[in-house]
Amino acid sequence: MNSSNLCDEVLISLRRIVRAVELQSRQLVRSHGLTGPQVVILKALMQLGRSTVGQLAGQVSLSKPTVTDILNRLEKHKLVKRVRSDTDKRCVHVAITDLARQKLITSPPLLQDEFARQFNSLKKWEQFQLLSSLAKIAEMMNVEKLDASPILTSGQIATPGYISEISPVIPGTRKLGNTKQSIKKSG
Repeated sequence: MNSSNLCDEVLISLRRIVRAVELQSRQLVRSHGLTGPQVVILKALMQLGRSTVGQLAGQVSLSKPTVTDILNRLEKHKLVKRVRSDTDKRCVHVAITDLARQKLITSPPLLQDEFARQFNSLKKWEQFQLLSSLAKIAEMMNVEKLDASPILTSGQIATPGYISEISPVIPGTRKLGNTKQSIKKSG
């Protein structure tokens, strides 16, 4: 197989991944009225119990403003509720509702759940090989500096008047895990 065919095979594989994420995202919205990031937030809340926005943001590797925006939409649909702390009235906790629990029970597993299960069963060297290969692909596509959380989702990223569920990138920084790092500007 020549280099051109190999490149085509890599691009086809990437397109299959993107397409699978798009299809699952659409199906989840159609069947349950939830986006992937909303499901991740609800699952984290179910696991954590009542928690603050900061605790929740740390758990799902998203910024506090992004989590707040997602929670606002979930609250409108009565899937979460905000409760003032009994001990400190300045502190607000978020809790999942019974309606949300029912939606989660009937929702299909996210693509990332199955991926994580299979990825974790690989040997360490295989995990690092995959990470290295994907990081190189991101670099080759000039997208390694885009902000991203460990949530597979599709749809609009950012357009005027649209509030994205993906963490915003502050110019000169990028989010890595739960920390932000400065990007050295060239030129």
